[in-house]
Amino acid sequence: MIEQLNEMILPPIIAMLELIGIFVVTFSALHAFWEYLQTIFLHRSFDLKVELANGLATALEFKMAAEILKTVLVREMSELLTLGAVIALRALLSILIHFELRGEHGQTDTSNVKNDE
Repeated sequence: MIEQLNEMILPPIIAMLELIGIFVVTFSALHAFWEYLQTIFLHRSFDLKVELANGLATALEFKMAAEILKTVLVREMSELLTLGAVIALRALLSILIHFELRGEHGQTDTSNVKNDE
């Protein structure tokens, strides 16, 4: 009974989480592009890398949540291996983005200290 309930309820939830992830990536990319255009034409200051990386990291979290829920629906070992590979790749991407963010914040903080002196 619970298995049938899972098969009925989880697919729409997984699809919704995947769509949210896609929406976050799209919105973040469009917002970063808009800010990039304003930086070029209006000479505004905006940290594009950090903002885009934050959006991508957030989107990856939604996509990872969907993948974790997919593990409940796995029936065969081949499906589990494929799902495990996808989760590992997304986790690696998330770690790389977080390292990039940490590096960008370190550069930003260092440049602010130099300007204050």
